[in-house]
Amino acid sequence: MKRNNKLTIILAAVLVVIAGVLIWNNRYLSTIQGKDADFMIWDTATVTKFYLADRFDHESLLERQNDGSWLLNDTYKAHSKQVKEFLTTMYKVRIKMPVSRASHDNIVKQLAVNSTKVEVYQTVPRINLFNRVKLFYHEKRTKVFYVGDATKDSSGTFMLKEGAEKAYIVHIPGFRGFITTRFTANPDDWRDHAIFNATLADIKSVEVEFNREPQSSFRVENIGRHEYKLTRLADGTSLPYDTLKVINLLSSFSDLRFETLMNNIMSQHRIDSITQSPFLQRITLTKIDGSVTQVTTFEKLVVNKTIQEIQGLLDEDGNPSDPIDHDRIYGLTNDGQDFVLLQYYVFDKVLHPLDYYEAGHPIRPDGVEFYEIFD
Repeated sequence: MKRNNKLTIILAAVLVVIAGVLIWNNRYLSTIQGKDADFMIWDTATVTKFYLADRFDHESLLERQNDGSWLLNDTYKAHSKQVKEFLTTMYKVRIKMPVSRASHDNIVKQLAVNSTKVEVYQTVPRINLFNRVKLFYHEKRTKVFYVGDATKDSSGTFMLKEGAEKAYIVHIPGFRGFITTRFTANPDDWRDHAIFNATLADIKSVEVEFNREPQSSFRVENIGRHEYKLTRLADGTSLPYDTLKVINLLSSFSDLRFETLMNNIMSQHRIDSITQSPFLQRITLTKIDGSVTQVTTFEKLVVNKTIQEIQGLLDEDGNPSDPIDHDRIYGLTNDGQDFVLLQYYVFDKVLHPLDYYEAGHPIRPDGVEFYEIFD
């Protein structure tokens, strides 16, 4: 009886070991063995940078900074959500199946002429003993592969590792769709959309100019702890202010973002035409450290036509429609280098006129004056 118990214990231990090995393999190895099918990254925290390039001469180099943020092409702050999606994709991507023999050569030719090259760099140890003892970490290029189009049923994406003989269809289990767009090489797709990103304590002054209503233009200055100065720009007059509204204004600059970068979407001729027209508003924020951020706004038509072309359109009541877009405006920022699309929904909170901030002015938060209610 004791001997049978001992055999049972040994058998159970062996089964546990086998189960452990299977679980380890499921995590660390592809379902299809071999380096040709190794696209996944199990520890995305070790990724230091990644590079993408395509046949349209687009190139994007994303590098992790010491503070955990990412820098695009040594110049721009990268969009954190976009980077996170890329790393999550690299962690979740799996082999769905090899490309069939009948279509393999054609798929490889397609990848050769129409794909995005991806290079991934990680911090890895020079010495790794049984995945337990890891010594002498250094940066190394760990993966180079090409991302092609989606399959006909859009359930997978063609990929090929550099130097590999086989191409594969990859997917994310549980996700219906293709992942090609997550490997864009266009730098515009990786740019952070923030225009203003300043805390209340960072701000030295804010100026808001209204080109059509100069008397509404003003400047708010931080002159001390919880002390501010409100000035009418038209004549330099200092005015009493509503403290709560001024603090709300300055606090609104913590995260103001553009919707779309238009530099490579709209023709330069059209951009020049818009930016040479009279502006609507100009917002200038100066930080305590002396850095200045400015955005100048311009009207946007409802459709991409001239006013003469759009005057024939009618509204729901049969009257000529207003050609001006009341939801969006254009903006020029980053020292005139970036032409962007802005939403009023985002920027309205920093576009109130001067009298909104004056002490005792009877304006509700929605901008409707009290006397209008009883008019």
